Amino acid sequence: MAGADVPVKAAFVMDARTGRYVCGYNEDVQTQPASLTKMMTLLLTFKALKSRKISLNSKLKISKNAAMQRPCKLGLKVGEKITVRNAILALVTRSANDVAVALGEFVAGNENTFVYLMNKEARRLNMRSTVFVNPSGWKNPKQLSTARDIAKLARALIRDYPRYYHFFSTKKFSYKRASIENHNKLLGARNGIVIDGIKTGYVAASGYNLAASARKGKRRLIAVVLGGKTAKQRDEEVNCLLKKGFSRKKGKSMSEIISLKSKKVSRKV
Repeated sequence: MAGADVPVKAAFVMDARTGRYVCGYNEDVQTQPASLTKMMTLLLTFKALKSRKISLNSKLKISKNAAMQRPCKLGLKVGEKITVRNAILALVTRSANDVAVALGEFVAGNENTFVYLMNKEARRLNMRSTVFVNPSGWKNPKQLSTARDIAKLARALIRDYPRYYHFFSTKKFSYKRASIENHNKLLGARNGIVIDGIKTGYVAASGYNLAASARKGKRRLIAVVLGGKTAKQRDEEVNCLLKKGFSRKKGKSMSEIISLKSKKVSRKV
């Protein structure tokens, strides 16, 4: 594990259909995921929607715990209500920490139970190097993940919740007469590549993070970049990796990579 308070530069590109490795570096080094954490918060929200435990029109009440969260937040007051639909949009666009905690409390009854469910789901998705301690991604040295694990999470959102994945492509969200723009400035089409999600994240200890899902023709890739020095540098790295990834016919599975490495070693011997 890298130092919990030191940004780690890492990247991982995955074929969304097969889950195969395409390219990357430091993909298994742990670092703080920051607001990429909200991808899991949204997955559990989508899961509750899919099972009809809640609906998009359900209203959640802002608790004192949710209202006191550090920014970035929507600024809701204790007792104020917001629909699940608007809560989802607030997470996708503004990455609102107060709403993330409120969603967790609404879905699971309290924040601690929700965090338990987050980690349970992470184990189910084989996110072996991930530990969640809060629903928002607010800085905490114990909250850790990797570029590979975040890609697995993104793939699960795309694969298992196609009915709700479209929320991640929202460029602008209007709430109380305020227009809130998405922090993800890569959304849209460039050079035949269409980026339609997923999430940005930043805390000082992690640097600038981004998980992006992109289509070109019938193929979809997921690119995760962690530890960017600036948002611009991070975005440029994502674009570069996607261009590189789409130029390759297909990714290799981990067993294929291990086999290739073994052959190289045997040749040297």
